[in-house]
Amino acid sequence: MNATPLLTRILTALHEHRLEAVLIGNAAAAMHGAPVTTLDFDFMFRDTPTNLRKLKAVAADLHAMILRPFYPVSRLYRVVDDDTGLQVDFMPQIHGVRSFEGLRSRSAVRDVVGLPLRVASLDDIIASKRAAGRDRDKAVLPVLEKTLKSMRKR
Repeated sequence: MNATPLLTRILTALHEHRLEAVLIGNAAAAMHGAPVTTLDFDFMFRDTPTNLRKLKAVAADLHAMILRPFYPVSRLYRVVDDDTGLQVDFMPQIHGVRSFEGLRSRSAVRDVVGLPLRVASLDDIIASKRAAGRDRDKAVLPVLEKTLKSMRKR
């Protein structure tokens, strides 16, 4: 499956409403060349009243709804459209990363069909997965670390 059309829709809505977010998780790792797959997109963003209004506008543009799944101590905002299979998670906090500003400063901007996408560094992705300590995160760590090692050799 090619995720570019879906990612393009998401980026168009983010830029239209000027919602600044950094791609994290396996989708970001894949953007760095890691051989991982995922069915959703995860972003870190600043949790402010203005950004929450922007997030509602983004969801409306995507013909999606915002859900607040219950996870212990989670401030996750999940944008979902069951008809298209869209699932985009927006998180103001992630394990292993102190602040949005720090994550943003270490991120890189990639071009996706003419739209800029801010992608978390592979170091931050690894730190977050290690700190989260979930089995699914631990399982992908060797792949991400191998990708990082390969990147550093180049």
